[in-house]
Amino acid sequence: MTIDKDNLLESILESIGRIDYVRPEKIPDIDLYMDQVTTFMEDQFRGTRRYPEDKVLTKTMINNYAKNNLLPPPVKKKYSKEHMLVLIFIFYFKSLLSIRDIETLFRPLTDKYFDTDGDITLTGIYEEVCRLEKGRIGDVQESIRAMYEQAEQTWKDAPEEEQEYLRLFSFICSLSFDVYVKKQLIEKLIDTLPEPEKKK
Repeated sequence: MTIDKDNLLESILESIGRIDYVRPEKIPDIDLYMDQVTTFMEDQFRGTRRYPEDKVLTKTMINNYAKNNLLPPPVKKKYSKEHMLVLIFIFYFKSLLSIRDIETLFRPLTDKYFDTDGDITLTGIYEEVCRLEKGRIGDVQESIRAMYEQAEQTWKDAPEEEQEYLRLFSFICSLSFDVYVKKQLIEKLIDTLPEPEKKK
């Protein structure tokens, strides 16, 4: 997400409007080796890195996800399209939730829908969730606009040279409070799920 400081609000809203998801048809239909998996993820999520040297996904991360039962083990060192979908979900959740919470949330999905031919598939779940999220972008933009406008009304009595920073601080605090409350809610909802049984 690129932010133009001179036109902060419009830049933020435009960046949010460009958010898209990795469409299942972009994921190769052939099974991939570890190096191909990391290359694919780097290509797809390059724009999400904060710093150029940041890694989207490493071999160590993938091995840890498998070791912690977040990701089903590869077959003959190859990862399927469904492995890729699980990794994409993990990518989105890992900055927000603990490994344990992600395992609790995802174990029912991988146990029931990974590598199955039923009416409900992992691909179908992924597409439905992404469609739902894409449909919320306008609401998110309006919510951020409201927070920004509220922050711009603060610190009117502060010295003029300090107002810009103090308003930016207020805006960041509003965004952070939103994230904090939603994270608390997500954790409480995950706590209602049964603990996953430890796999041998």
